[in-house]
Amino acid sequence: MELGIGMFGDLAFDPKTGKYKDAGIKIREILEQVKLMDEVGIDVFAMGEHHRADYAVSSPEMVLAAAASITKNIKLASGVTVLSSSEPVKVYEDFSTLDLISDGRAEIFVGRGSFIESFPLYGYSLNDYDELFDEKLELLLKINSEENVSWSGKLRAPMQNQTVYPRAKNNGKLPIWRAVGGTPQSVLSAAKLGMPLVVAIIGGMPVQFKNLVDFYKQEYLNAGHDASEMQIAIHSHTFVSEDQNVVDGYFHNYKSQMDRIGKSRGWAPYTKMQYDGGRAREGALFIGNPKEVSDKINYIKEIFGITRFVGHMDVGDPNHDIMMKSIELMGDKVAQNVK
Repeated sequence: MELGIGMFGDLAFDPKTGKYKDAGIKIREILEQVKLMDEVGIDVFAMGEHHRADYAVSSPEMVLAAAASITKNIKLASGVTVLSSSEPVKVYEDFSTLDLISDGRAEIFVGRGSFIESFPLYGYSLNDYDELFDEKLELLLKINSEENVSWSGKLRAPMQNQTVYPRAKNNGKLPIWRAVGGTPQSVLSAAKLGMPLVVAIIGGMPVQFKNLVDFYKQEYLNAGHDASEMQIAIHSHTFVSEDQNVVDGYFHNYKSQMDRIGKSRGWAPYTKMQYDGGRAREGALFIGNPKEVSDKINYIKEIFGITRFVGHMDVGDPNHDIMMKSIELMGDKVAQNVK
């Protein structure tokens, strides 16, 4: 099973100055952290896309390209590319270029995203939310499999025998994963298309998602795809420390980000009881010492039969030194216990 780390580039808010942390500092910290991931043997790094003041990264491709130049082995993925508000030709071109820079290490996680800022920003209507994604996914998959593309849809101009370059290293094909939050229709679509699946589990109890994953497996095989090529990943909030004071203190980072997001979504303030409940064996937070985190990953592996676990590790922008130690422990002690 592969072990990965994901990030959104969260920016801490300073109530004294009324400003968020400098985005340039954060991006340089991320690059230093990815370099360490590569050195300690983490298999995958996934970089998210957001268009808000409290996140540093709106262009994962740029950050991943910079990371490609300072790493050797780690796979570099978007986590996620908000495909509904992106141009599929440009997405393929950017990631095929990244693939060539990194000598075949690029991947794309495509999804609708959990925020909607990119839609008005890029001139798209939320009324077309579902149709935009379905149409653009169809085009992206066609570009990924065919060098000369002819395609037509309703929301984008047609393509007539047009070529898209450069081509990715592996016969022009990039690994394209479908990232979902738990919608059965999205899971069904991924299964029918034979796409690898990433399930984001950030609340409740992971076991509640078992039926969804079993549904994917069933429909994947029903569609005639090769069982040996099936790939399933879980993406959950994660943090590792051998210092219980750091684990307890991380609650404040986590709460600050959850409450910022929650204000626009009508959530109640995040509580310590929720944090501790999430950290329990049956909860969705992989936060604790190396044994607690690795035992929980193994528990999830047993439940779902996953091929990849991606720990989302920068919620609330924890201190850079603490992040570096968490990454080191993830690649050393957690990986040893899991693998």
